[in-house]
This record gives sequence, structure tokens and C-alpha cells, in this order.
Amino acid sequence: MIKKSVFFALTLWLSCNFSFSQQSACMTDFDFVVRKVKSNYPGYNDKVKGDKVQELARLEQDLRRRITLHPDSCGYFLSEYTDFFRDEHLRIRRVPGPDREWVQSDTSSYGKNIPVDTNKLFSMTSGSRTIEGLWASSWGELAVVKDQASGNYLGVSVSVAHWKPGQVMYEFLPAKQQGLNAANHPPAGDTVFNVIAQTLWKGARTGKTLASLHLNRRILEIHDDKFLVRKTSIPRNDEAFIRSYIPLYPNASNIYFTYGVLSDSTFYIRPNSFDGFRDMIEKTIRDHWKDIMSRPNLVIDIRGNGGGQDDEWQMLFSLLYTSPFISKGVDWYACEDNIKTYEDDLKAGTLRGGEEGKKWTVALLNEMKKNPGGFVVHPMMGHDDTVKLDTVYKNPRQVGIIINEGNGSSAEQFLLAAKTSKKVRLFGDQNTRGVLDYSNSIPIDLPSGKYYMRYPMTRSRRLPQNPIDNIGIAPDVIVPYPPNYQLFDKLDIWVEFVKDWLEAGANP
Repeated sequence: MIKKSVFFALTLWLSCNFSFSQQSACMTDFDFVVRKVKSNYPGYNDKVKGDKVQELARLEQDLRRRITLHPDSCGYFLSEYTDFFRDEHLRIRRVPGPDREWVQSDTSSYGKNIPVDTNKLFSMTSGSRTIEGLWASSWGELAVVKDQASGNYLGVSVSVAHWKPGQVMYEFLPAKQQGLNAANHPPAGDTVFNVIAQTLWKGARTGKTLASLHLNRRILEIHDDKFLVRKTSIPRNDEAFIRSYIPLYPNASNIYFTYGVLSDSTFYIRPNSFDGFRDMIEKTIRDHWKDIMSRPNLVIDIRGNGGGQDDEWQMLFSLLYTSPFISKGVDWYACEDNIKTYEDDLKAGTLRGGEEGKKWTVALLNEMKKNPGGFVVHPMMGHDDTVKLDTVYKNPRQVGIIINEGNGSSAEQFLLAAKTSKKVRLFGDQNTRGVLDYSNSIPIDLPSGKYYMRYPMTRSRRLPQNPIDNIGIAPDVIVPYPPNYQLFDKLDIWVEFVKDWLEAGANP
């Protein structure tokens, strides 16, 4: 039998050894990040000069001290270091590490599946005012059943995307049992619940949130996550309810792609992203070409559009174009890792664009190898590009672009191009995000495998005269209404304001 004193000493040794291992792994990751930022980040020499040299040195020293004391907060410290450079293209992200088995399970973290007779449940709970019953949403159906052993309720998948029938997704515990202060929520009792959100991934933690019933208990909102409507015998009504309801506790910003005719004079399109939306944007323009070309006004709503790829907005920009302009290009940083990245992609055949992509990459590599550690101009892109399109369309004659602080990167590049047009006015209540000076970011894994760092490969030739980072692009016309981040696929008073502004008269 192990004596208590020996057991305690063994436990203490194991704990100290684990803490030292954490500290060592985090310090290795931190040293790696410091080294790679210094060698790879194209804005390093622009930003670390004068008083900033000592400021960064003090930060490094302080972070090393804090890593020694609190190695379990490694990700926070790594991000604090990259945050010094105030560049959203330079950032740390966590990935599944080797210490976790991120494998999808047959059962959720609840530990067992719950069979549900949906026909019986629907019949028993028809007209119910409790949380129990069948609930429908845009991502599938959820059954909420009572656990007789605990008296709590379980949210069980019926046909939810990525979940198998019977897997337990949520546990609902009445909030009054948990001492919840419901001052800012519906009355406690059987309308507000503490929620344990289960997971399908081994090694991941369950989440915690709140849920509440609304609109005569016909809506179930899982706060900051999803909402569902109580299923009825009229699917058409349920679908209309799902489409029209705007949640009180939504998940982050909800701004969806949409378009349509606003009036005889104005067409509207909302490209909410330039990342994977090219086909949708171009198809919308082609399908509604007559609607657009027959109207003098166009409203383009890019609120929440954080960027993507410049080639995605080219057709949209063609509607705005009025005269040739010079577009400042970028210089590529020929650091060792950037050269290796392109060489590896060539060998692996993972380049975009087929033969043209290969030709583009080989040309850039040749230039980088001529000037390692310096900046180079891509020979196929040139120093600066004179943009000249073949056609200036009669309509639209006025274009209002709605912006907000969510716009960055390629969305800001679109705005810089749009501002060269005599047709365009920008509408908003504040500047865009300001994330454009250093771009074309790529990932690099940290030694521990728990994190990766994204860093940009290029520097804009607008610098240093015309910076955008941490400044943004200002609106031409201030929208006088409060901002709205929960648009879904709906229109709001901002759109109405811009439409009325355009229709009130010609550009001054």
C-alpha cells in the first residue's frame, strides 16, 4: 500500500512535471513566433523603429516572465505579442493539438443516444406550453424530451445537419434552479433555461449558454447560437416563421447575401463576402442585367464584408467604372519561408489556376531568389497597374455603397477602386476596419502543433504616403440611424435611407 505522504509527493511531482512541460512548449512556441515575425513579417522594419524598439523588447521580456508563471495561458500571450503590430493579417489561431483526439463520435459528449418516437412526441405535445416537443429550424429538427431521472430536458437530434438521430445536443436546466439573475431575460421558471451544449468531438469541452421561450412559447432561442420554432401540422407556416423571425439573442453578426428591385429607379445587391461568392455575385448580375441597366440607381451593401479575393468583385466594379485610374500594387517579401512555401506548392501540385498559376508562381520565385530577404515586384503584375475597362455604362448613373467597420482587406480594395468612379458615394456611420497595407496572408504551424500563425507576404506600394491600416476608409455621407448587425436576408432603414438619398436628386 502506498503511504499518503508518498502518494502526495508523487502527485506533486507529476503536477510540477506537467507544468514544466507546458512552460517549455509555450516558450518554444513564443521564441518561434518572435523569430518568424522578425524574419517574415513585411511590416516589421516599418513598425519597429525609434521608441518602438525598446517597447517591443520590454513586451517580449514581460511575456516570457508571464509564460513562466502561467503557461496554460499560452495562446493569450502569443496573441498579445502579434497584437503589438496592430495588423489583423498577423494573428495567432488555435488548432487541434496532438494532445487531443478530435475524432467525431457515434454519441455526443452526453455519453449515450436517446431514441425518440417523433410521431408520439408530436401528438403528446401538440399545443404544449412547455419546452418539450418537436422544434424546426433551417438546419433541421430537434426533439426536446424530459429526462425522468433528473427532471431536466434533453435536446435530441432528429434531422440536424452533421448530427445523427438520437444524439443529445443540449441539456436544458430550469434557470430558477441555478440562481440565475433573469433581470434582462424573460421571467424565470419554465421559460428560461441554463444550457449545456454537447459536442461531437472527443477532447472538446461542453459549452454553456442560456435558452428562452418567446412569442407565446412558440420560439425557442438558444442564446448566441440558434433559434427554433415549435413544429405544427402546417409546414408552410413553420417555414415562413423560420424565415421571418429575427432573434433577440443572435449568434454574432448575421448579414446574408441578398438582392432585388427596390423601386422603378433603384436596384439593390448585398455581397456580404468576397470569399467564395464570385459565382453568386456574377450570376445575380447576369440574371438581373436588365433590371440593373434600366435603372439610374444602384445600392451596393457591403456591411460585414471582411474581404476575400479581388477577382470576386471585378464584374461588380465594372458597373461603377467611369475612367482609367492607377491601382497601386504590392511588393512581395522574399523571405526564406515565403520562397519555401511556393516551392513546396509547386512540388505538391497544390497551386490554384492550373498552368497559369504555375507560370505565375515560377515567375515570382525567380524574382524572389534574385533578392532574398528583400522586396520584389512580380514581373507579371508590374509596379503599378493602369485600370482601363472597355465600357462605361449609362446606367447606373448613381451608386451608393453602404459600408461599416466590418469591411477590411479585399473589401477595402474594392472601395479604393470604387472611389475612383464619379458615380459612387460611400454611406456609413464610421470608417472601415483598416486592414489592407500588408496582405496576402498564409499560415505557418507553431512547433507545439497547438497553434498556427497567419502572416502577410506583401506590402502595399501606397505606403508610406497613403496608409489604410488602423485608419480605414471614411464614408462620404453619414447614415443618421443606429447600426444594424442582424440583417439576415432582410432590408433595413439604412437601405431605405440610401435609396431615398439617391432618388432625391442627381449627384452634386
